[in-house]
Amino acid sequence: MSGRVHQPVHTHQHAASYYAATANQQLGFPALRGEVRADVCIVGGGFSGLNTAIELARKGLSVVLVEARKVGWGASGRNGGQLIRGVGHGVEQFENVIGSDGVRQIKLMGLEAVELVRQRVAEFNIDCDLTWGYCDLANKPSHLEGFAEDMAELKQLGYRHEMRLLQPDQVHEVVGSNQYVGGMIDMGSGHLHPLNLALGEAVAAQNLGVQLFEDSAVTRIEYGPQVSVHTAQGVVRAANLVLACNAYLNGLDPTIGGKVLPAGSYVIATEPLSEAEAKSLIPQNMALCDQRVALDYYRLSADRRLLFGGACHYSGRDPADIAAYMRPKMLKVFPQLAKKRIDFQWGGMIGIGANRLPQIGRLPQHPNVYFAQAYAGHGVNATHLAGKLLGEAISGQLGGGFDLFAKVPHITFPGGKHLRSPLLALGMLWHRLKELV
Repeated sequence: MSGRVHQPVHTHQHAASYYAATANQQLGFPALRGEVRADVCIVGGGFSGLNTAIELARKGLSVVLVEARKVGWGASGRNGGQLIRGVGHGVEQFENVIGSDGVRQIKLMGLEAVELVRQRVAEFNIDCDLTWGYCDLANKPSHLEGFAEDMAELKQLGYRHEMRLLQPDQVHEVVGSNQYVGGMIDMGSGHLHPLNLALGEAVAAQNLGVQLFEDSAVTRIEYGPQVSVHTAQGVVRAANLVLACNAYLNGLDPTIGGKVLPAGSYVIATEPLSEAEAKSLIPQNMALCDQRVALDYYRLSADRRLLFGGACHYSGRDPADIAAYMRPKMLKVFPQLAKKRIDFQWGGMIGIGANRLPQIGRLPQHPNVYFAQAYAGHGVNATHLAGKLLGEAISGQLGGGFDLFAKVPHITFPGGKHLRSPLLALGMLWHRLKELV
């Protein structure tokens, strides 16, 4: 059943998402004009840039943030709103570079990252529908075995939140679907309204003295002991630069541009459901995610819509009709929604690196230029961790987390900008075929 559908329009305004329609404040920052000087210039007004700005301003540095469109315009303001523990996938693969203790530290930082979001929301009193409760869903028995191992490791790391394995006959405690054979509940992860979080953090940054500029795309960068960041009508001169553009770097720096692949991710939102309908789908109002390569993730909004996302793909082009593309996926999980209207459809690019670890470091040839990108779907928490680590590094607190991330090498995707996506799409097809075995 179709109805009023908000088509995604990628202009300088926010995508026509459920989040934009329910934003609890409208911010308007000026475009950069003329010359501005600061200790640090940040390019990118998503979670990475905003949180780096907050950390630096707190340490007494002057900060200018420039955003090509609007604060939260990219993945920060349009993602699935899932706040899930952990950063990276298979962190053990880096043991030969950072040692077993380094692997453990990164895993602990993956837990700390969620706490950073919890602290931001509490400290700045940000109204973003933060709700605790998450469940990993098993598509096959081997996934459930993996959950048991995950749970044991989390306990060994000192994870303080309630966790519980769900056997096949218990799955309906968390989801009204017959697609799954088990699950793992984690009460230390959850979900939120990401755009309202980003807007709240922008206000917090401004109140701390950060100068924010929107509609100010960077046209070129002059590197050196002092960096000059040019926009159409202005320039920022700063001692340090942070590139926090992720999937929307758009060739601004070729050194790190080839190490992140923009991948499309899409979300639909149903019409509001009755309390009984919502409870029959997700009885405990958790965020949920399955274990397939082309994963499904979903949750309820504060006004009881089902927000259903996934379908990560690498063509670089959005589907012409996101609702038509995503609705069959939703109905496979929840066939009982067949007569429900889809009110919103939207999508955009997330950034993925070859090894699925966030890329946090600085340019080897320009030690005063820092970057953070490639969160591979764990962006809500990993961006907040990146902001903390960049804030420490730029203010002179080297060591610890920043150095660990910076030590990990990241390959440049082969094939240049035009062949990267097709090559990765072939690789993902191989992984999906392996799932059938």
